[in-house]
Amino acid sequence: MQEMEILERLTKVEERSKSNTHRLDKLEPIINEIHTMSNTMVQLVEEVKHTNETVSSLDEKVERMDSRVDVMERAPAEDMRAYRRTAAASVVSAIAGAFAAGALALLANYI
Repeated sequence: MQEMEILERLTKVEERSKSNTHRLDKLEPIINEIHTMSNTMVQLVEEVKHTNETVSSLDEKVERMDSRVDVMERAPAEDMRAYRRTAAASVVSAIAGAFAAGALALLANYI
């Protein structure tokens, strides 16, 4: 009787082994695909890091260009203010010169 039990158990173990082998055979391509996808994800992450670094450096360049453009946009307004000051100073100087010349002329006539 023990031999029969051993034979039955051995048969069950062999059947289970075959079943497990079939299951493993089905899972092996899936595992390989998961491994491939994992490697692809690692590559994508590296590319995203590189893209982020590039975007960061471009942001810095754009900020520098923005500041330079701001300076260039302000330059005409600053030039116009300087021209107004110069014109106002010229008018005031001309009027003061005319008064001074008139005052000297009057002094010269009385002396």
